[in-house]
Order: sequence, then structure tokens, then C-alpha cells
Amino acid sequence: MPPTHRLSAAQVRTVSEPGQYSDGNGLTLRVERSGSKHWVQRVTIKGKRHNIGLGSLGSVSLADAREKAASNQRAIKQGLDPLADKHQAALELSRPSCPSFAQAAEEVIVLRAPTWSNAKHAAQWRNTLTTYAFPVLGNRKVADINSGDVLQVLTPIWHTKPETASRVRQRMETVLDLAIAQGWRDDNPAGKSITRVLPPRTKSRKHYQALPYSEVASALDKVRKSNAAAVTRLSFEFLVLTAARSGEVRKASWSEIDLNSKTWTVPADRMKARKEHRVPLSWQALGILDEARKLALECGDLVFPGSRNGGPLSDMTYTTLLRRLEIPAVAHGFRSSFRDWVMEQTDTPWAIGEAALAHNLGNSTETAYARSDLFNKRRSLMQGWANFVIPKPMPVMRSWRRGKKRITKKAKTASGTIH
Repeated sequence: MPPTHRLSAAQVRTVSEPGQYSDGNGLTLRVERSGSKHWVQRVTIKGKRHNIGLGSLGSVSLADAREKAASNQRAIKQGLDPLADKHQAALELSRPSCPSFAQAAEEVIVLRAPTWSNAKHAAQWRNTLTTYAFPVLGNRKVADINSGDVLQVLTPIWHTKPETASRVRQRMETVLDLAIAQGWRDDNPAGKSITRVLPPRTKSRKHYQALPYSEVASALDKVRKSNAAAVTRLSFEFLVLTAARSGEVRKASWSEIDLNSKTWTVPADRMKARKEHRVPLSWQALGILDEARKLALECGDLVFPGSRNGGPLSDMTYTTLLRRLEIPAVAHGFRSSFRDWVMEQTDTPWAIGEAALAHNLGNSTETAYARSDLFNKRRSLMQGWANFVIPKPMPVMRSWRRGKKRITKKAKTASGTIH
């Protein structure tokens, strides 16, 4: 039976008394005290009563309201939920324009750039996503990506390139986290749970290639006698003697060196843990600084400037050096050599060895109480390591002892001031 239409177009246009005026089929015109008029439909969905707003009289005529009401009733009879559909449509309208995966990835890179220590991280992000994710996801809207799409990216490289696959998954997860934060989607199909669907793989941890500590002295001697550029040789020796990371050494500046206290202070923004790190300098390391000063007198504040406009050495400098000299190790591996020497050749407590490598000492609660960097105890450790890898006094050490005043004067000339 067709619904009873109780209202007329003239009536809904002229009525002004506040109240509710029923038209049938659950449709009601509500007149507010303010004079505004709007349509509401009373319906029953899955046994529960609901009101569905159909719009104001100014935008929805009586005929349009009746058509909407009839459409809602037909949908309910078919088992659908017009109220949920309305909410979803409103949600879609409230969301900002949904970007493609490639556009969202670029936004993530821009947002994260200030937290990265160098531009290499941004390049790595772009390269891995461009190579593996973009062919499948690049032009897809982030709202439309599902688990099947993520699996299509990861499956071909899951076993053949496990480290790369893990990085790609993490980076896809981060991009889709942005999509959630922006209201473009409600879930993240690239979350860690996706790995449960992928075939299990044998866990293996790849360590940095390192020399036994007993071979470090001969490796340094080989570097010292090579025809590599002097600044490369000196900076590499300094890296080994201080057990520092490549970027910390390559970007070291004279303003970080305190000759009086024989200390190198690496600022927090160049440390992996984002915490300032003091390095006690051995006599051998001080001798290297003396030689570096002679080379770099007119090259600004960098201790080991590269050949390109006096900027830092390339991050491939040490890799190239070690490959050319056929030394089976990477620069970072000499930190491992140092750690093994500490454990096997000294009685040094674990915490001091970790502090020498600028590692965090335990969890956040432990580090909150253990605030000392164990500097004084580390000084004797670093001198012992220097004596082990460079057992014979070097000429630069003798020049250091004779010329401390000379090097300090040169430091002031080159960089304006030095502690």
C-alpha cells in the first residue's frame, strides 16, 4: 500500500508554528523555534529505531524528501543500512583529498628529513620504495591499498633479499601510518602482522665484516705505508684509535677538540643515540691530530677535509681504501675488533666497554640513574687500545710532545678559536 501523504507543498512552505508535521512513511517536517525547517525520517533498522536527517526545507523540497524516504525504506527491506551509508559518505567528504602511495611516501620523507643525520637516508627511502613498492602501489590511492597489494610487493624478495624486504615493509607501514593519521584509511595492511602470512624464513643476522683484533696493528701499518691520500690515512687511523663511527670522524671539527684535556667531544646531532659523546684521546690520536693540522691549516674547521671544496670526506672513502688494500673488513668492523680486544685482553667491566662505543647502557630506567659516561675510566682503556694497535712510538707522537704550543697556535689561526 502506498504511503499516505498528509502534507501539501503550500503547507510546508507557510507553516510557522514550532512542532513536528508528519507526512507518512516515517517522514516528518520539523519546525524549530528559530523558524528553521528540516526533514527527518523515523525508521527501524535491525529492530532499532533511528532518525535519519534528510536536509533542510530550503535545499530539499517535499517531493525530494518523499523520494529519499521511499528510497531508504526500500534499502531497509533489502537488508541494507542507509544510516551507516550516510555516515560513511559524510566521513569521505570530511577527509582531505586522498593522495597516491608515491605522493604520501614523499610527504613522509619530507616530514622525517629533520630527524635524519644525513641526506643518505632520504635517498635510501626513495630508492627502496621506487624499486620495489612503486611498481605495484605507486599510483594507487593510499585508501585503496590492501593486504594482497602488500604481499605482491614483498613475496618476490622475502627470501632472496630478506633485509631489503624488511626495510620495504617497514617503510610501507610508515607511509600507511601517515594515511591513518590523515584520515585516509582506518587500518594498516603493511603492519608487522603481514609477516605471519609470508613463508617463514631462517633467521640470520649479518654482522659487519671485521678483523680479529690481533690483525688490526698490521692493517694500520699497511694503511700507513700505502699511497692513499694523507688525509685518508690519518682519518682512518684516528677512526680505529677512537673506535668511532665513520660519520663521526669524517665530520669532526677542530672546535670539538680540547687539546688541554685531550678530549674530543662529538655533538649529539652527529651521534647515533643523539647524545653528546666525549672521547678521551690517546697520545697516538693526538699525534695524528698534529699531522692533520699541518695538512689542513687553510681548510677551515674540519679536521679531515675532503678534496671537494674542503667538505667532509665521502662516506665511501674507507670502503674504497680497505678494498684497494685487500683488507677484509669494513670501517665499522673495527669497532667490533676493539670490543673483542676489550673483552678478551682486559679486565674492563662491560659498562665501560659499552660507554667507549657510545652504546646506551641498559634500558631507559637504568640509564636515568647511570648518568656518568665513565670518562676517566675510559681514558686508560683507550690508551691501552692505542698502545696495542700502534705499539711503537711514532714520530708524530714525539712532535706532539715537543709542539703542543705550536699546534694550539695553528688551531687558533685556522678556525678562529680552539679549546
